[in-house]
Amino acid sequence: MIDAWAVYRKLPFWMQDVLITIVNVNQYRVRRKGAYREFREYYSKSWDKDKANWEVEAEYRLALFLDFARAGSSWFSSVHVSELSAFPVQEKADVINHLYDIATIDENSAIVSLTGGTTGASMKVLYTVEDTQERFALLDTFRAYHGYEIGKKVAWFSGKNLATDGDVKKGRCYRDDLINKIRFFSTFHINERNFDSYWNALERCSPEFIVGFPSSVFDICEIADRKGLKLRNRVKVFFPTAEVVLPQHRDVIGRVLGCKLVDQYASSEGAPFILECAYGRLHIHPLSGVFEVVDENFKPALEGELLVTSFTTHGTPLIRYRVGDRIKLAPPDECCECGSTFPLVERIDGRTSDYVLSPENGRVNLGNLSNSTKSVTGIIAFQVIQDFQDEIDVHVMASDLFTASERAKFIDALRERVGPTMSINLKVVKDIPREKSGKFRIVKNRLST
Repeated sequence: MIDAWAVYRKLPFWMQDVLITIVNVNQYRVRRKGAYREFREYYSKSWDKDKANWEVEAEYRLALFLDFARAGSSWFSSVHVSELSAFPVQEKADVINHLYDIATIDENSAIVSLTGGTTGASMKVLYTVEDTQERFALLDTFRAYHGYEIGKKVAWFSGKNLATDGDVKKGRCYRDDLINKIRFFSTFHINERNFDSYWNALERCSPEFIVGFPSSVFDICEIADRKGLKLRNRVKVFFPTAEVVLPQHRDVIGRVLGCKLVDQYASSEGAPFILECAYGRLHIHPLSGVFEVVDENFKPALEGELLVTSFTTHGTPLIRYRVGDRIKLAPPDECCECGSTFPLVERIDGRTSDYVLSPENGRVNLGNLSNSTKSVTGIIAFQVIQDFQDEIDVHVMASDLFTASERAKFIDALRERVGPTMSINLKVVKDIPREKSGKFRIVKNRLST
């Protein structure tokens, strides 16, 4: 069997860039055709709606979505009342183990998304084409609100392992989408030894915008800051993804890159959106879905765990889905200077910035570790614990599908991230305890505490 990825890596850099461009252009075409323009117009007008209007519209969308799920999904067909509270809490394990009972569409007609997931479980989700177009319409509307439109130059730092150690030593720590002007940086090789490769590539690229893991961008900027370096061409906005934005991220990244950080929350399995406005406040977007904040007894609370119901998950309905994150709401009567009446969020506690410290690769961030479960079958959740610099313990909750070959595949994926000398002790366990806060931590780095 031909290993397409191995063949790809043997191609000249220019040919790899061409292939990356072809794949990306095709993805953009699917995501931004059909109903996309209609949704762009819909969401561009939504931010200024008064409370009475968006509340009625949100209730209407919720009713339509719940009725659709009851009629189209065998998993929800036993719910006989069209009220959100009548639906059971939906766990990540439900989606992993019962996807085809929950799904309303066939995989052959779906856009298939494999998520790494910050709770440690790999999940397959089936999207309808229209839901994908709506999600990207909302995301693009949000970024346009902060100045970005497709075609402007972007540096992208996410879990794409596009470069080898040899490539990075040659200064090629990235691959380029030549048409959409996106430079995709590998986040697997960011450390002091490779700093010049990343910094010089950023300088040459001169991006107007940056998207990706805040911990990865922070690591580059922290080294630059110590060296007294600042990017010559100032970045306009950094759009972080997949991790919580910490105060030091805003401080150091803003100082080195000359940009502001604009945060947003969603999830790759399809959670609704929380978006940052021009005044730096986080708003729940109520037309994208419902956020229930609950305490340990699943009672409504201002601060607690999230249950999400997303209006853009018709292919795999997420209803009262336990996404694994926590937030703190602002008081209901608090207003924002931006003028929007969308509910305010005081703080997102969900996606930690924990990391594994690798002898070869430096910090291996949460986003990269969670992506190691992609294409691995049978993992329900996993946790990485580091007590020693050259050793990690990996606890895995798994189903019978986690066979010896899947175990080897998972270890290989971890090895690719943590380097060749790290000892990996993998143990299958029945349960992984949550923290006292109720939060699940995929990484517990005791070296950093």
